Amino acid sequence: MIQNLTQGKPAKLILLFCLPLLIGNLFQQLYNITDALIVGRLLGVNALASVGATAPIFFVFLLISFGFAGGLTVITAQRFGAGDIKGVRSSITHAFRACAVLCFLMTFILVCCLKPILRLMNVPHEIEKDAYTFMSILSFSLVVMVFYNLLFGIVRALGDSKTPLYFLIFSTLLNIVFNFALIYFFKFGIAGSALGTLLAVSVAFVLCSAYVYRKYPVLHLQKTDWLFDSHMLKSQLYVALPMSVQFSVLSLSMMVIQAACNSFGPDVIAAFTAALRIEQLATQPLLALGIAMATYSAQNWGAGKISRIRQGVRLTAVWSFILSVFMSLAVRYVGRDMISIFLAQDNNFIIETGKTYLSISTLFYFFLGLIFIFRNTLQGMGKAVIPLIASLTELFVRSVAAVYLAKILGYKGIFYASPIAWVGAMIVVTTGYILTIRNLKKDFK
Repeated sequence: MIQNLTQGKPAKLILLFCLPLLIGNLFQQLYNITDALIVGRLLGVNALASVGATAPIFFVFLLISFGFAGGLTVITAQRFGAGDIKGVRSSITHAFRACAVLCFLMTFILVCCLKPILRLMNVPHEIEKDAYTFMSILSFSLVVMVFYNLLFGIVRALGDSKTPLYFLIFSTLLNIVFNFALIYFFKFGIAGSALGTLLAVSVAFVLCSAYVYRKYPVLHLQKTDWLFDSHMLKSQLYVALPMSVQFSVLSLSMMVIQAACNSFGPDVIAAFTAALRIEQLATQPLLALGIAMATYSAQNWGAGKISRIRQGVRLTAVWSFILSVFMSLAVRYVGRDMISIFLAQDNNFIIETGKTYLSISTLFYFFLGLIFIFRNTLQGMGKAVIPLIASLTELFVRSVAAVYLAKILGYKGIFYASPIAWVGAMIVVTTGYILTIRNLKKDFK
């Protein structure tokens, strides 16, 4: 359902828009956790380590494309907020073209350079074969995932966060069924996990495309909508390119941490993989608030209602603080038990190692929540440079901390890298938001 976020009470609008995002994100994380659980329990610690060791590689390419698609649809949301339906359709056709070029380049690079990348990541020899098999198959799902998320971004730009939720739930459940069947019944091994993802996402994308086409006549593209508009493309790339660089920077910093972690062997990799799955699940409410603010701020920016953006930021910052405290306490209480479910047999070293990471990172969830809010708000307003600077700061701090602290404290030093980086990025993006708003006071309405 199309929803105009420029009218009505911000608290109610943001909350109603955010809840489907949260549920959808939770289902995505449910898949990540279930996939790791299936692989760990059915195939063993080395298989779980091979998935965890290569995940940052795929996420580099995936997050670049997600950031790029997200930046393109910011303009879609702004045109919708301004009531320019022709501009909405024009932005969609240009987004399709831009994403097609990006997908071709990234898939080509990933397929051709996979082996050197695995060596660069210090993937242990005993899991290198499984890691290569997993990534080789998964790389072909990149194109489908990019256009799937572009479709979601377009629908969210129109204020509809429920349709993406329904198809996320469907694709997640389908993914779990495919992965389990291919590994347990068909004995595909680690390849079954990657192949299950490719099949599930492809089926869901086709069905979602057909549904959106039927439900939204406003998105029925005409021949004139495909006319090239250099101004439209430039305005989209002005937001999309910095956002894609920003996401690539974030994912590269995670690659640095994973490379450092990989040098400590499969058990540490498995512990880190399980702990990250739990952390990603716990921080989904914070992420959902940020994503909601991207669409909310984009529509209100297009409508020229800057004061409503400020009001939305204040509300979500308070909600983020409450949620971060609650989720931190919850993870610290049940984290050890959650790590153990990933293992077919008790391994006290893996459990305690994962618990150590969670006991450190949970203290910094509030800083991460603020990053999500201010970064997405600025991006929705078309201010992509400040979030990019914050991401570069995060890359630098996380990389230096991971390498330096690992030499001093061993693998435990790696666990401090992300929390420290969150603090640095939060300072940059919060300061940037405050300065941006001060410069826009003359436009407040």
